[in-house]
Amino acid sequence: MHAHTHARTTIELIFDYLKSLEIEEKINKIRWCQTANSALFLLSTNDKTIKFWKVQEKKVKKISDMNLDPSKAVGNGSIASSSNSSSPKPCLANGSSLDGSYNSLSHDFSFPPGGLPSLHLPVVTSQETNLVARCRRVYGHAHDYHINSISNNSDGETFISADDLRINLWNLEISNQSFNIVDVKPANMEDLTEVITSAEFHPTHCNMLAYSSSKGSIRLIDLRQSALFEEPEAPGSRSFFTEIIASISDIKFAKDGRYILSRDYMTLKLWDINMDSGPVATFQVHEYLRPKLCDLYENDSIFDKFECCLSGDGLRVATGSYSNLFRVFGCAPGSTEATTLEASKNPMRRQVQTPSRPSRPLSSITRVVRRGTETPGVDANGNSFDFTTKLLHLAWHPTENSIACAAANSLYMYYA
Repeated sequence: MHAHTHARTTIELIFDYLKSLEIEEKINKIRWCQTANSALFLLSTNDKTIKFWKVQEKKVKKISDMNLDPSKAVGNGSIASSSNSSSPKPCLANGSSLDGSYNSLSHDFSFPPGGLPSLHLPVVTSQETNLVARCRRVYGHAHDYHINSISNNSDGETFISADDLRINLWNLEISNQSFNIVDVKPANMEDLTEVITSAEFHPTHCNMLAYSSSKGSIRLIDLRQSALFEEPEAPGSRSFFTEIIASISDIKFAKDGRYILSRDYMTLKLWDINMDSGPVATFQVHEYLRPKLCDLYENDSIFDKFECCLSGDGLRVATGSYSNLFRVFGCAPGSTEATTLEASKNPMRRQVQTPSRPSRPLSSITRVVRRGTETPGVDANGNSFDFTTKLLHLAWHPTENSIACAAANSLYMYYA
């Protein structure tokens, strides 16, 4: 008789340390969902996993209105309290509940001689309110690359998630299945020429969405056709940094859905979805940094991803910059509004005239001779810029004229 040692199989797990990617403890995007039953719902995502949260108020309840003096209690003398939303179990004098289980919140009160003419039942009252967030669903294992965008659909039932090469469509109720609706991955990765940088659903048409690419283009997609928005290059304008600064870091639909706002490294652009010949307006944000593109490339600042936003009435747009500054532009016809503010307790204060750290000298080929009193590290307005502090995230209230700006570990609210 031979031992059947060959019948046993061994499973070997291979871990590739070179291709593995660390999932950072951060939130890339948060999107509010439709409310129901006075509860708030939101979607959040890190690089790989999307979560659906329910946020609601829970009232802390306390027992009161008893005609026994708590100061004469045999127990610890304090009134029982509970953060549980359910009512406490009726308690006997020995500290156990009616169902036989011990209740640590009960008390032994001493009755006066002769008893009481009447006994008041305890009344549960709400003293304070706490916010509680609970994760209801987890949508995972659907993206091979880092997720850069999530967006709710106007139908209230579906949402999209986008990474560098794919966009997936999800149903909020189904966490283990998604449908791939955009795939730009080539058969050979060496032929890869562009990646998806941002994606968003149309605010009212549930069959339309838009996504931007690292080539500076925006593609509008629906079930019947697709349109490409791309600004033609000016003759002779191409350089080593052309494709890098043309990459779109964020897109936002206007509330009415007719316009799309995009942010690349140098500019904000407003597009009309009915006109694919070019943007209807361009706002210069970082033009003063053009002579310093070599420095920005060396310290990786040129790859910073600034977000953009529109006011609810669609008349103004905003985006962030360095030194915790953000800029607001008027986009109404004939408007010349352009305001620069700092995310600080005093947003109107003038920036320090000396840069926070010395700027690296540019090569003789790219060095630009500046006129007037402007010094290296100072923009056209006389404000110094610091690449180590940047305002990447900001959002405009959908109905009010207020902007929320995130700078470092602080959140600032401004009335626009």
